[in-house]
Amino acid sequence: MSRPVAGKEVRVIPIARIAVLNPRERNSEVFAEIVQSIRDVGLKKPITVTSALDSDGVECFKLVCGEGRLKAVAHLGETQIAAIVIEVSEEDAFIMSLAENLARRRYRPIELLTGIRVLHSKGYAIAEISRKTGLSREYVKDLVLLISQGEDRILAAVECGTLPMRAAIDIVDAGDDDAALQTTLHEAYNSGVLRGRQLLEVRKVIKQRALFGKTYTRRGSSGHPPVTTHSLVRTYQQEVDRQRIVVRKGTQVQERLLIVTSAMRKLLADENFVTLLRAEGLETLPKYLAEKIHAAHAGGRK
Repeated sequence: MSRPVAGKEVRVIPIARIAVLNPRERNSEVFAEIVQSIRDVGLKKPITVTSALDSDGVECFKLVCGEGRLKAVAHLGETQIAAIVIEVSEEDAFIMSLAENLARRRYRPIELLTGIRVLHSKGYAIAEISRKTGLSREYVKDLVLLISQGEDRILAAVECGTLPMRAAIDIVDAGDDDAALQTTLHEAYNSGVLRGRQLLEVRKVIKQRALFGKTYTRRGSSGHPPVTTHSLVRTYQQEVDRQRIVVRKGTQVQERLLIVTSAMRKLLADENFVTLLRAEGLETLPKYLAEKIHAAHAGGRK
């Protein structure tokens, strides 16, 4: 089913046939609001996709815009969704999706850096990146400069508002010369660019840069992936699950030991059983079990 809207084709298409070209992580609270809105009033704005054929010649779709709406509709148990179908190449669809994500006000610093890096690596000029992302040409120029030098920590500080771009460029120009870095910070302080807590945060970033490198990936590592918030939470949860299993197994062993202790205590009170053990050369018990049986026996006589 399809209908024209403002010169574009709107169709109801299967969600299972849609591939997300540029997935992004979402805040759970924001996602819950999207789900509730669609549950209450329905999907007010169709998603945007481009059509293609898979290896079997069956029509499939690449998502250009509307990942949050797509996931929300799927979360509500729907199998189809209204979509505006446009005709663009897969690469253009990817760029459009990337630009759409970067144009949002609430993006994460790493998302911005990744997006600008991808656009730059695909040969897009600074003016084009500026137009697609809505960022100023001068700002994009400085970002590209910092990206090309691998200054991820400095860039993240810029995007978080901790470090002004001009001061970031001055810090990078100072290189690894500690004296030059201190002079740069002193000048930034005197000019009012960096003051108070902001100056302390910038010093912390510079210290981390010196200790761990410019990027968030440790250089010279043994191929292990970088540590992220999600990986730490996952590791913590795995350790919690492992500890729960250990406790559960320990409880089971303790219960079984109590059963064995009780059974052995009763058997050892039987003279015929003791005679049989002696005949078979089984006159001794493991020390721990013998102590448990003796303790239980002594406790029973009190």
